[in-house]
Amino acid sequence: ACAWCRMGASDARFAAQLVAPREEPRFFDDIGCLAAFLAARPAPKGSVAFVADHRTKAWIPAPGAVYTRNPGLQTPMSSHLLAHVDAASRDADPDARGGTLESAAAIFGADR
Repeated sequence: ACAWCRMGASDARFAAQLVAPREEPRFFDDIGCLAAFLAARPAPKGSVAFVADHRTKAWIPAPGAVYTRNPGLQTPMSSHLLAHVDAASRDADPDARGGTLESAAAIFGADR
């Protein structure tokens, strides 16, 4: 189970965060934990979700990221999800090979 609130990320390559006005950022160990958090409650007004590019560890806006689900790759909370800033970053990442593309809408819901 995910420890949703303000937990530190054990591996920055799989991390996600939710930033909201007048709140401390919420960090997640796994993209799937952010998705579960957002499915369980509405996001705070004005919040922005970020995910780490798996290859570079740079924070990128979650809605525009390129996602891959690779069942052969273990992630901290077993979502098997990786994010990349674009297809070029994905293609340069050996951990994405053998995975299937996922849309942000499929992961986070169409209204996120």
